Amino acid sequence: MVELFLRKDVAFRAFKIALIVGVILAGINHGDHIIKGEMTGNNWVKIIITFCVPYCVSSFSSVMAIKKEQNISAM
Repeated sequence: MVELFLRKDVAFRAFKIALIVGVILAGINHGDHIIKGEMTGNNWVKIIITFCVPYCVSSFSSVMAIKKEQNISAM
């Protein structure tokens, strides 16, 4: 399962999803602080975590889909 998680195509797809969703969520959650220039170190850490969540969700979803496809084609 780890080897699937680290596959180049899975990682690249997850990275693209994380960029899109992360920017949207960061804007929703921290947009006012960003615009006002009131970002703290703590806020930046939260934004990094905000990008990690969709990356992990996308990666996990891709791995589960690949595993399901492999089981179907093995039958």
